This record gives sequence, C-alpha cells and structure tokens, in this order.
Amino acid sequence: MSPPYPPAERLDLVETLHGHRVADPYRWLEDADDPRTTAWSAAQDELARTHLDGLPGRDALAGRLHELLAAGSVSVPLWRAGRAFSVRREPGQEHAVVLVREPDGAERVLLDPMAIDPTGRTTIDGWVPDLEGARLAYQLSAGGDEYSVLHVLDVATGQEVEPPIDRCRYSAVAWLPGGEEFLFVRMVDAAEVPDGEQAFHRRIWRHRVGTPTSDDTLVDAPGLYDGHNYYGVRVSRDGAWLVVTANVGTARRDSLWVGPVDGELVRVLHQDDDVQCDAWVDRDDRLYLLTTDGAPRWRLAVADPAAPQRAHWRPLVDEDPGSVLDGVRRIEGPDGARLALLRSRHAVSEIALHHVDGTPAGTVDLPGTGSVHGLTVADRDTPAEHGRLWIGFTDLVTPPQVHRFDLATGATVLERTAPGAVTVPTVRSEQREFTSADGTTVRMFVITPAGSTGPRPTLVTGYGGFGISREPAYTASALAWVAAGGGYALVSLRGGGEEGEDWHRAGNRAHKQNVFDDLHAAAQALVDAGDTTPAQLSIMGGSNGGLLVGAALVQRPDLYAAVVCSAPLLDMVRYEEFSLGRTWNEEYGTAADPTELGWLLSYSPYHHVTDGVGYPATLFTVFESDSRVDPLHARKMCAALQHASTGRAPILLRRETDVGHGARSVSRTVGLAADQLAFLAAHTGLEIHP
Repeated sequence: MSPPYPPAERLDLVETLHGHRVADPYRWLEDADDPRTTAWSAAQDELARTHLDGLPGRDALAGRLHELLAAGSVSVPLWRAGRAFSVRREPGQEHAVVLVREPDGAERVLLDPMAIDPTGRTTIDGWVPDLEGARLAYQLSAGGDEYSVLHVLDVATGQEVEPPIDRCRYSAVAWLPGGEEFLFVRMVDAAEVPDGEQAFHRRIWRHRVGTPTSDDTLVDAPGLYDGHNYYGVRVSRDGAWLVVTANVGTARRDSLWVGPVDGELVRVLHQDDDVQCDAWVDRDDRLYLLTTDGAPRWRLAVADPAAPQRAHWRPLVDEDPGSVLDGVRRIEGPDGARLALLRSRHAVSEIALHHVDGTPAGTVDLPGTGSVHGLTVADRDTPAEHGRLWIGFTDLVTPPQVHRFDLATGATVLERTAPGAVTVPTVRSEQREFTSADGTTVRMFVITPAGSTGPRPTLVTGYGGFGISREPAYTASALAWVAAGGGYALVSLRGGGEEGEDWHRAGNRAHKQNVFDDLHAAAQALVDAGDTTPAQLSIMGGSNGGLLVGAALVQRPDLYAAVVCSAPLLDMVRYEEFSLGRTWNEEYGTAADPTELGWLLSYSPYHHVTDGVGYPATLFTVFESDSRVDPLHARKMCAALQHASTGRAPILLRRETDVGHGARSVSRTVGLAADQLAFLAAHTGLEIHP
C-alpha cells in the first residue's frame, strides 16, 4: 500500500490560453519561499528518507558503486610549449584534479577542488592554459550554482595573478600569444538589465591580465549582440584571426563572424541561414568550417579567412551518409600533415585520416566498439610530440583510457588507463535495432549478465533532445545494476544527435512525440524478446531525459513498473517562465504561439496526470541549487501524481541542497545513484545481495 502523502492544497485554477482550458492546481508550489511549499517539501523529505533508507540492498549498491567509481578517470593531454595539461581522478578522490606534466616528466597538481573547498561543494567548470603554458584560466562554481567565477594562476608557482572575475557562466576563453591578454565572455551586470534578465545577456571582452575589468575592451560587430546569445571565441595561434560564433539559447543554428583580432569582423552566417558551424583558423592559415550547410551529418569546408563569406567556401571532405562528423584535428607528420576526422556511426566512434587536400589517407585503429571522449595533438611549440594523436576512449565496460596513435608507424597503443583497478562484472553487450511507431529504425545498446537468460528486471534510459548524443561509455550505475542480475538498455532516441541533425529535428518541436514513441518501442522490443516484462521494467532519465520519462509514465503507465525522474521539465506550458527556460523554446516551442502551445499540451506530463490511474512507482530527484531546471516542475508533478494515483506504488520526492544540475562529488554521486537504483530494484523485483 502506498504511504500517506503530505497534504497539498488543490487550487481551482484554470486559465484559457489560445482557446485551451489549462488547469494548474499546484501553482503555489512554484514558489519555493511560500510557507506552504516549505512545509510540504519538509514533509516530502521525511517521507522519502524513511522509504529510501529502508530499501533492501541499498547499502550493498552503494558499496558496489564506490568500487566501480574507484576506477577513477583520466583525460587526454592538452599540450602547451612542452607542458602537458590533463585531468585525473584517483581512487578515493571526490573530484578530478587538473595536473601539469613538465618536459622532464615531473607531474604536479595545479587545481584540486577539495583543496579549494574541503566540503566538496565547489566544482571546476572549465580551464584553458595560455599558448605558452605559463598561465591557466579556470572557472569555479560553488554549491551547484554554475556561475563560473574566472581565475588566472601562474603555472610555475600556482599563485593567482589577478583578482577573480565574476559573471562568467558559460564563458569561452581564448588566449592571445604572449599570455598577457585573453578574450572571454561575461554576463552583463545585473543593474544594466531588467530584473531576472542577467542570464540572457552576454558580451565579449578583451582583457589584459592584471588590469581591472573596467579597462576591458568590448569586442563588437554588426548584429553581434542581437538576441539572447551564447558565444564562442577562438583566436588563431599567431594571434592574427578571431572567430566568433553565437546561437540564441540552445538553438541549433549559428551566427558566425570572422576577422582580424585588431580589425573589423565580417558576418559570415546568420541565424536565419539555419546552419550549424564550428570554425577555426589552423596553423596552415586556412579557415576550417565544420558545418551542416547542405549536410545534416556534417561536412568539412575551407576558406581564406580574409574572404570568409559562404560563397568562398571550398568543400574539403563531403558528408558521409552513414556517419556523423564530430571533430577534426590536424597532425603534423614527418611526410606532411594529416587531418584526423572523428566520426560516429550509429553512436560508435571511428577515426579516419585524410590528406590536407581532403583525400582519404587511411584509418586509426580504436580498441573496440565505444566512444572517443577526447582527441588532441601536440601544439606548434612541442615539436618532439608531432606526428601523434591522443585519443580518450571508453566503452560500456571499460573505464576511461588514453591511447596514442603514431602517424609514422600507423600503430595505436595504450598510453594510460584509468588509475584505479576495478573488477567489472562479466556481461554481454550488444547494439540492437527495433522499429518505432512510425516505422523508423532505432538502435539501443543492451547490457545483460553473461550467461543468464531473461526475463529479468531491466532499466531503460535515454535522452532524446537538443541534438545531444548518448554514446556507449563506462557507467557505474549501469554496471552496478547488471552486476546484481538486471538488464540495462541505452536507447539512441530521436531528438538526439546520434544520426545527425535530421535525427535531432525528427524529435523536437512538433515532432517531440517521436521521442516518447521510440522509448515505448524500445521497452516493448525488450519485452517481446523475452528480456523482461512490464512488471520488471523501469525507466530513468534526467533533465530533458526527465521530461522523457515523465511523459512516458503518464502515456504508458501499464508498460513501466518503476520510474526515476531527475531534475525534470514537466510543466511544458510554463517552463519558459523559470530559470533558463526561454533559451529552450527553439527545442520545444513556446506557449506564446497558439500552434506551438498545442504541441506542448499534447504531451506536457503535468497536464496529463489523470485521476484514478494506477501509476508506476515514481521517484523524483531534484537539486535546490539547480540553476537550469527549477525543482518546481518535480514538486508540482509529484503532488499531482500523489493525488491521482490509485495504485499501491509510492510516489516520492528526494531533494538535495548545495548541489546543482551538473558536476558533483563522488560521495554525492554514490548517494544519489544508490537511492535511485535501490528504489527501482525494490519495485521491479531485482534482489540485491551483499
């Protein structure tokens, strides 16, 4: 029997929007400071902890997660004038640290979040050394707020060289040669914009290290600051050329400007061109353009940076209809340079080599069916390492590794493994195809215990939004679940980028229902194959993936036994009113438009909760410092489900404070995952043994 739930007043609040009558009985829960919300949340905390702390096997799951996370992590090196900068997390460390390796091989820690803040609540959002490897710009956030305060330190001494700079959320940093100046992106001062608008207005500044920010020079160009843009900035190695990209919110359409660092920027692309483009000037003084222009799976073009207009682009490597072009690196070799092109074929990484004229020049061997999470080459001032390509690699059962490809020999060798030794469960992993509701072929990665047969408790997850790809990677929660005897499936849903931009657009805006249909079809395919049953089937997703599972549980409550819905969007009528919501309307649509409101209402989970339905066991997990998705979505949906559900399965809300949407310490990661997995196990019949 479901537990008694804290009382929640139901308002008789109905609004008429573009002819639609829209009920919102729990609007009062939008206000976190309302005494009613405070009392209700405290009661939900007590209810959730009472239930979660008593779940069988929770401590065993936490122990297994700790063991699997003890593998740690390692990144590819970023080379600067003989120094190699990288990130590594050793077993027992709460956060990864930034290290520098000197030319003589000596290695030392430059940044350790736990040394900065022993509570573990401070995270590193980004870092970039100058071209000489002498200074490091890095950004810190506290308590999950993601406000990214920018610091600069001296690499030799580890000392800060100037006061920190605030308002650098989502800020790119591009150093000029010499390490005395950099370009960076900064939110405008709150006093300069209407209340609540600061997060939507940014400017690009040129800053001289050691001088006050009031002396910074504004980078400007026609149309540069139109709209609520996010900006990218790149400077060529010789300091001659500046490339600026901009997009409105998360819209997958770029504006592009190119020009001399000390001269006038030329506008190359406009949002209305409906093109994505990553551009840079490489060491051969060519402007490279990785773009979807005429190529939804991306292609590579080049131009003269002095004549960057689209009419002057020359094709270099055409679109491959079977894979997505994800990145390009130039390798300087003994017999000339090569271009290494990183592609993903049905979410599996591969690397091809091309001559600088674009003609094929072979391939780079990878360790297996997995994903590349980093690709670097030595810079101009580290000639001893020229001809080499460093590859960060992982797969479903392999912790992050670094491999090195040598152009001279054509061999790929393992250079560094994750620092911790772990025992990974023996599993069977495969990629399967299935057919969605409209006949589209969709793929998923499936992991099951080796030698076992179904049906078994199975956890299905995915993302399906913003053109973001979910690729096969080492995931402690997945392996802990499978080690206990469960099955795990990662679905390449439409809305993501696994099959290019057309795949993304087939799952956004008016087509969002395709994403939910893909998830339902994946679940049904697992049931039909005998891998699981609806009584053993669970789903889990976060952020846009929280919207995914929120929609799934109200659309097909018969298909899923248990749901974890983390940091979710759930009220799609009012999502634009809070946090960064308005920056996502290119992905979902806006309630201000009658047609688009119809899209949103057709699936908005909060508005499809129906009285008298036995809903699956559902655990909402939210983070009070989340500055991207407001926890109000989960509060309202939780109250609605607790009121409506007639089933015996519990509906719970688990909250955390001092942590946000993104990075977190290992101990917090384990605590959250243990609660989530134990909840799903308890309601799908997965027995957890010590």
